[in-house]
Amino acid sequence: MATKAVDLRSDTVTKPSEAMRAAMAAADVEDDILGSDPTARRFEAEMARIMGKEAALFVPSGTMANLISVLVHCDTRGSEVILGDNSHIHVYEHGGISTLGGVHPKTIPNDPDGTMDIDKIVAAVRSRDGSLYYPITRLVCLENTQGNCGGKCLSVEYTDKVGEVAKTHGLKLHIDGARIFNASAALGVPVDRLVRAADSVSVGLAKGIGAPIGSVIVGSKAFIHKATILRKTLGGGIRQVGILCAAAEVAVRDTVGKLADDHRKAKVLADGLKKIEHFTVDLASVETNLVSRPATPSIREFD
Repeated sequence: MATKAVDLRSDTVTKPSEAMRAAMAAADVEDDILGSDPTARRFEAEMARIMGKEAALFVPSGTMANLISVLVHCDTRGSEVILGDNSHIHVYEHGGISTLGGVHPKTIPNDPDGTMDIDKIVAAVRSRDGSLYYPITRLVCLENTQGNCGGKCLSVEYTDKVGEVAKTHGLKLHIDGARIFNASAALGVPVDRLVRAADSVSVGLAKGIGAPIGSVIVGSKAFIHKATILRKTLGGGIRQVGILCAAAEVAVRDTVGKLADDHRKAKVLADGLKKIEHFTVDLASVETNLVSRPATPSIREFD
């Protein structure tokens, strides 16, 4: 008789490893809101280095990371962001960019591979000549991997093209990288190269790599300065946050290298489920760590 259940609802259903718990207990901490927590400073500097950006900021959740990033880029109410109709920011984050930031979403259909058609992105950019009537386009958001498309990876070539479109039209590019390390592992592309075109990235720590809490925002020093103010405004500052950063350090150190094996196991699971009567699995969609039915969202997640 089975004595242990394996919960596969989401890659968010994890428990801290013994190494994480030990690191949390031993973390050197001070007051991070005053900017003096040494563990937080060290972890943020390391994440900025890994992602190839100037600076980083720890925040309690992916939803807050995306909200802060959008609000920094769209600092005038009535701004517009172009994003996928099946993106996490648009579907699962309670409309926070509109509710709290006055930012208008301009959605484009996500194709089955997680991308948005580049010609449609270009067509969605508002002409400044119509600014008396229309929102002003300021930002494009991508999601990599794309959760509701089954964890599909956006290639570096595609991301670079979107980055060029954004730059040409004077826009910023934000990547929701809740599973960016999964994309990097699956594509065989270093994570810093994968996000080079982005002005900001939210990096999930509590999904595929298994930290108990948090995300990191990366970008320029000026961007992170503004993000720090917004984190405080939203109640996301945590005093001795080094306790949480210590666990995240272990997750990045110990788990990122195991993601390719997670992807292999997901394919084995999908293949096995497909052989069971009454189960329908889209084998072709399994690129990373998510398994889904055809043409349905792969997971339900709230953070």
